Amino acid sequence: MEMDDRLSHLEQRVQLQEDEIQLLKAALADALRRLGCCEELTQTHSRKGAPTKERLSTARREMADSCSRTTSTSKDGYVRMFLRGRPVTMHVPDQRRDSYSLDHKVALPERKLKLQWVYGYRGRDCRSNLYLLPTGEIVYFNASVVVLYNVEEQQQRHYLGHNDDVKCLAVHPDMVTIATGQVAGTSKDGKLLAPHVRVWDSVSLNTLHVIGMGVFDRAVTCVAFSKSNGGTHLCAVDDANDHILSVWDWQKEKQLADVKCSNDSVLGAVFHPMEANLIVTCGKSHLNFWTIEGNTLTKRQGLFEKHEKPKYVLCIAFAENGDAITGDSSGNIYIWAKGGNRISQVVAGAHEGGIFSVCVLKDGRLVSGGGKDRKVVLWDHEYHKQSEVEVPEAFGPVRTLAEGKQEELFVGTTRNAILQGSFSGTLTPIVQGHTDELWGLDVHPSIEQFVTYGQDKQVHLWDTNSHQPLWSKVIEDPGRSAGFHPSGTVLAVGTMTGRLLQSVHINKVIKISKLPFCISTNSMHWSECILYSIPVLFLIDGAYLAVGSHDNFVYIYAVSEDGRKYSRVGKCTGHSSFVTHLDWSTNSQYIVTNSGDYEILFWEASNGKHITSADTVRNLEWATSTCVLSFNVFGIWPDGADGTDINAVCRSNDRGVLATGDDFGKVHLFSNPCSQPRAPSHVYGGHSSHVTNVAFLHDDSHLISTGGKDTSILQWALA
Repeated sequence: MEMDDRLSHLEQRVQLQEDEIQLLKAALADALRRLGCCEELTQTHSRKGAPTKERLSTARREMADSCSRTTSTSKDGYVRMFLRGRPVTMHVPDQRRDSYSLDHKVALPERKLKLQWVYGYRGRDCRSNLYLLPTGEIVYFNASVVVLYNVEEQQQRHYLGHNDDVKCLAVHPDMVTIATGQVAGTSKDGKLLAPHVRVWDSVSLNTLHVIGMGVFDRAVTCVAFSKSNGGTHLCAVDDANDHILSVWDWQKEKQLADVKCSNDSVLGAVFHPMEANLIVTCGKSHLNFWTIEGNTLTKRQGLFEKHEKPKYVLCIAFAENGDAITGDSSGNIYIWAKGGNRISQVVAGAHEGGIFSVCVLKDGRLVSGGGKDRKVVLWDHEYHKQSEVEVPEAFGPVRTLAEGKQEELFVGTTRNAILQGSFSGTLTPIVQGHTDELWGLDVHPSIEQFVTYGQDKQVHLWDTNSHQPLWSKVIEDPGRSAGFHPSGTVLAVGTMTGRLLQSVHINKVIKISKLPFCISTNSMHWSECILYSIPVLFLIDGAYLAVGSHDNFVYIYAVSEDGRKYSRVGKCTGHSSFVTHLDWSTNSQYIVTNSGDYEILFWEASNGKHITSADTVRNLEWATSTCVLSFNVFGIWPDGADGTDINAVCRSNDRGVLATGDDFGKVHLFSNPCSQPRAPSHVYGGHSSHVTNVAFLHDDSHLISTGGKDTSILQWALA
């Protein structure tokens, strides 16, 4: 015991040291940023002598507002904006030179977006976040959206009250009221968004109460309603160093008690179903029974005695008679007698590896879900194994279990999938998603499909009607970009290792083949963007492919044999930073590119020659509009933007609206063209990290947006 206590003490000190190191890193990064600003200010004012405090203050204000500062002269025919002190010059087309004015106001677009579908599920790092409601809907979350999905009717509804990642979910005993907790976030203007719990009605989707604003630290990771007293109380655990356990009268939004729960991670917190004043928490190296007495919480530790003490107690459930049931990292199931803190029964080696979830069915039998072995096991009332089914390897270990109708079962996995099935059949995926940062997106040129490619090495071809992948493929390398050939018969993807891969279509109407990808090396740096040339009156069917790379170059390939053969014909040299976006002209003769240092450069597609004459490109019509810096889109930039605030832009095919994805989890809809400073937009939340890409379907019926760290894909109806 003395050795265990010593080890526990050392682990706590290591954790505290890691937290201190993170703070030091953050402080160092902030200091370096400030030094960089000072250097820029010094260079700016070097001709005016040493900068005084007043000059520095003025310069800081100017830099903060530099994006919104725009100059223009109709005589010279250009507009100039500033990003982080850098001038960005955009040429006004001749037909607009005489009538153009910066003072002209742009109206909001008449069309709007409505969230229609959320692809994916957050199972990679969250627990107990999947339940079946009496409405026939399963409820779960992804990014900042809580999804209510009716599998039979193939309909989703969405609760959109959160402004950042949702991390936990609980259903009230009335099976209508739901509580969800979120992380701390940062607003667009840098203000802290406090972690909190929202209690809401699952029928009307109205928010009923907001709990704990300014009380929780970092994130709310566990939340649960009481059961035996009609759900009057709610408990929550935050992500502070001490993982504070708090109890609330949620209807009065009043905190009743709180206590330091554990220095180690807390993975679960639930009320006992028969004792209103008893809460059980579990996590690393602990199982604690908390008794509520007035405004205090008294702890009793679970005693493992002669039994193996696991490194983690991963999950808790309760039997019909009130016994607590735990699954742990050693693969054992322990039964704790009602109201006590001692083990009364053991199911040793129930799973190979950890048990991530246990669920007591309505008939009293137990279901357990394994991590390493990916097995879902059914146990009878005496805890004898009755049946088992295995989750396919592609979907990963079990994360959480939920009982469905009759013998139906729902299984959430650590690879962000939800499966439906039974012990008498198989488990079928009904929700799938990516598991790592997502950037690659493109839409099919003629049918309601789109493709995504992420850093998880997965390529998915999605159908926007069934909302399921038509096929999925795992590639050797993590991905950054994807692009359809205009015929829809070939897909090219760019990897983060600098390889360009293409897949040949077998069926020219329905889907891309599952054949192995052909590989050709284009550089040692990962590809930022891929886009085929647009055919001229369909006489040239994707004759060229342009690839923008992180090595500052653009590579141009001639495409032949219906996209089956590629040969490099040009290399665009001239950018001083990595290439971020590119567009083709309607005649397929020119390319325009943006780079990480906010350059706009133009190129001849046939040979990669840099075009320096403004008159050559001023009046070109562009077949696509994905460059975030150009005369037709510069109004998308907000006040104080630093140049990295907007990640993607896309123009609708009817050229009526522009959609953008920004670094604050928002999708914006602007009128097109957007050539006036600080143009107004409709703003939509749902993502919880930077929005990495946006694209309209070929018929403009929907917009697809992808989230970076949140790995989510959102489908918006355009009306």
